[in-house]
Amino acid sequence: MRVAFLGLGSMGRAIAAKLLRADHNVVVWNRSAGPIEALCSAGATVAPSPTGLFDGDAVISMLSDDVAVRAVVMQEGFLPREGARAVHVNMATVSPGLTRELKAIHDTCGVSYVSAPVFGRAEIAAAGRLHILAAGPASAIDKVQPLFDAMGQRTWRLGEDPAQASIVKIAGNFIVSCAIEAISEAVALVRGNGVIASDFVEILTGTIFDTPIFRTYGRLVAAQDFVPAGFRLALGLKDVRLMLSAGDASAVPLPFASVLRDVFLEAVAAGDAELDWSAVSRVAARRAGLHSDVLDKKTVVSS
Repeated sequence: MRVAFLGLGSMGRAIAAKLLRADHNVVVWNRSAGPIEALCSAGATVAPSPTGLFDGDAVISMLSDDVAVRAVVMQEGFLPREGARAVHVNMATVSPGLTRELKAIHDTCGVSYVSAPVFGRAEIAAAGRLHILAAGPASAIDKVQPLFDAMGQRTWRLGEDPAQASIVKIAGNFIVSCAIEAISEAVALVRGNGVIASDFVEILTGTIFDTPIFRTYGRLVAAQDFVPAGFRLALGLKDVRLMLSAGDASAVPLPFASVLRDVFLEAVAAGDAELDWSAVSRVAARRAGLHSDVLDKKTVVSS
């Protein structure tokens, strides 16, 4: 299939590379030129701008947030003036409000719009094992299903309303962020009492929490291994804010989300925005007087 791919952050690069390995014809565009070179050497071609890309089978966008999506998708010339055969697949995690706005704009232009955010980090994308949350016209999802099959292990179809996929993605990321915070506080507690963090995580993941989330983020928190960022902490804060905004819009109280927002803000204020979002664990460690550069060295003396 002929695919235009916009947005080459860590996830976008991994997905575009996987599509190339699956023998799809991929045209790439990114706001900065740095990530493009490796994909070109793998067979991609470069679009000079994000306009005029709807003459193929699909346009996939994986941009960082609502602001970036607006800047690209809503600029003059991105969407064709008349119906195009290409389906626009937005894989970014964006607000349900923006998703509904984008659907209305695409309907006006006669372009099929599918919201398809994913569960999985960049290494999962590189292996083609993402879980894809797809919502939009069934015929449009059918058309791009071969692309989803190349990049993911399963496509979860969530109906005709693209906003449903946005809601599910935001809610899922909220649970992940809660798990990271729970791991962070628990690790701070055991470290403060002389238990080695990696031993604690091994016990957790070998018994009651033998799940991908606890294995992945337990290891990262225990090792303080936050570079390179599989998912930037600044984006974690963005997603918590999306959760709070969605709660406001639907009158659903989310007290844990308010706590998480403040924890992520504290991490950003401390200079950790570009680290992996598991670096939010440094907040719990600092609050407990534990230094991240000296692991498992603090001795607690009982009074």
